[in-house]
Amino acid sequence: MNQISPLAFVDPSAKLGDNNVIGPFCYIDKNVEIGDNNNLYNSVTVSTGARIGNNNEFFPGASISTKPQDLKFKGEETLCEIGDNNSIRENVTISRGTASKGKTVVGSNNLLMENMHVAHDCILGSNLIIGNSTKLAGEVSVDDHAIISAAILCHQFCHIGGYVMIQGGCRFSQDIPPYIIAGKDPTRFCGINVIGLRRRGFSNELIETIHDTYRTIYAKGILKDGIAEARAKYTGIKEVEYICSFIESSKRGIIR
Repeated sequence: MNQISPLAFVDPSAKLGDNNVIGPFCYIDKNVEIGDNNNLYNSVTVSTGARIGNNNEFFPGASISTKPQDLKFKGEETLCEIGDNNSIRENVTISRGTASKGKTVVGSNNLLMENMHVAHDCILGSNLIIGNSTKLAGEVSVDDHAIISAAILCHQFCHIGGYVMIQGGCRFSQDIPPYIIAGKDPTRFCGINVIGLRRRGFSNELIETIHDTYRTIYAKGILKDGIAEARAKYTGIKEVEYICSFIESSKRGIIR
């Protein structure tokens, strides 16, 4: 049974699962689907097109599936999909998609801290931590297990790799490859995220392999030569292939 405050508004066409808590001054729009065991504390707005999973918590002022801040948006019907077990803190804004991709996606087990923004058509993975006041522009992709610190500005279309640590206050317009620390001004490669990888169960041997892969790739003036050498040296290691494939597929170039 859902607990819905008499001071909340829930559109009659919205679909709610079971055991949700909808606090006072929340607004649930039409064309919204919410799963089970979600907690919307108070003053949370869930606009049309939201598709929310289970066991999420939304803190006061969060605004989900808002109209994209994109002048190309013409009112097309798009979605904002949010998985399970996310903690979405105060004043977080997540826009729904545009005709470009049709949806914005936030995976599961993420912590999105106060006042951060996820723009239209972003694809966020799972097990992410994104700090206070960080802003992700349109069509940004973030792979699993990334840690993005506070007050970061990320240019549209960037790709952030898995298991990275991005230092607070960074601004960047190129892709951040996986397993690294990115920081300084301008944002650049600052080594391997050794502590983060150890916490995730990576062996010292595998961490050294990742480190050597970056030494091999960055040492070459032409990245594709370094990628070919790294693949030949570490055939069949999925982490090395992830790094090589990430760099090959980059459209904006990678930080170095």
